[in-house]
Amino acid sequence: MTTTTEPTLAGVQLTDGAAAKVKSLLEAEGSLDELSLRVAVQPGGCSGLRYQLYFDDRDLDGDIVKDYDGVKVVTDRMSAPYLGGATIDFVDTIEKQGFTIDNPNAGGSCACGDSFH
Repeated sequence: MTTTTEPTLAGVQLTDGAAAKVKSLLEAEGSLDELSLRVAVQPGGCSGLRYQLYFDDRDLDGDIVKDYDGVKVVTDRMSAPYLGGATIDFVDTIEKQGFTIDNPNAGGSCACGDSFH
């Protein structure tokens, strides 16, 4: 299995707020050392492609791995071209709570914000 560690200027970026939230979730599960945050793009959704963020313990051939203060963020080689330069943030306001993705590669998105093209 081949993995690549990319410099933080390329690929998916995690804000400090998002990294802190992911780290607290993993620590609550007692899985900080065993799991990574996998960010992927899959066909589907209203606009053609949809984002997937989930904790994963697998290492896939060609994975791009970045470390954010002990949080490993993994992107598979097929999703990487769709996610280059994307920024993941965590918002916690009275109106909205959750992870958001700002992706400069998206030509448009659906009203729910879960898919893009």
